[in-house]
Amino acid sequence: MSVDLLQKKRPRKVPPRRIKRTAQKILSILKRERSELSVALVGDREIEKLNRKYRNQPKPTDVLSFPAGELLAGRHPLLGDVVISVERAEEQAKAGGWTLDEEIDRLLIHGILHLLGYDHERSKKEALVMRSMEKKISRALCGKKAAAL
Repeated sequence: MSVDLLQKKRPRKVPPRRIKRTAQKILSILKRERSELSVALVGDREIEKLNRKYRNQPKPTDVLSFPAGELLAGRHPLLGDVVISVERAEEQAKAGGWTLDEEIDRLLIHGILHLLGYDHERSKKEALVMRSMEKKISRALCGKKAAAL
């Protein structure tokens, strides 16, 4: 399994090795050990540009997912890219009363599930299914503490 990490925003509080390990654990929980994934940590300005361009939403968001939808010859399945706004994650962590690491974990789970086809915006039923998966992965990743996330 391969997880590539790009940091356009270099926050001291977000250790890249931890994010790569967490992404690898999430893929393992989902039985996608042979998949490849790219994670980008950016600021609000960068994610706002992407959100405007690809979702026609002229505002920053916390996480975006861009599925690859292809198999590369001789390589593992490429899932796609997860882009996380570190600024947005910091704000949400503070508002939620949890750590930045916990919020990054939550956003990684959410983004990876989107890459796998889960979509909470299609219907209430799909939103419930996705939320259930998020909780299941959080518990497997962090134990009971994660149930609140």
